[in-house]
Amino acid sequence: MKHDWRKAGLPTADEALCAWAEKLTLQLGEAGAADVEGLRAAGFSDEAISDAAQVIGYFNYINRIAEGLGVDLEEGMAPQK
Repeated sequence: MKHDWRKAGLPTADEALCAWAEKLTLQLGEAGAADVEGLRAAGFSDEAISDAAQVIGYFNYINRIAEGLGVDLEEGMAPQK
């Protein structure tokens, strides 16, 4: 899952969540109400969707800060290719 969530054999609901996280991260302008409805249809409550949005947003924020400031990777973490 670390390198490609699509190959991890996740349950359908988890795949929907990962797809939404990826869209919010890489194609924010294309994300919208239909995506949230898809998550609801996959069984996520509004509270769970809000929690996921908070976590996704936080990690996007902190990664951009780290990248922008040139923060070194933690020991044992290989650089992404």
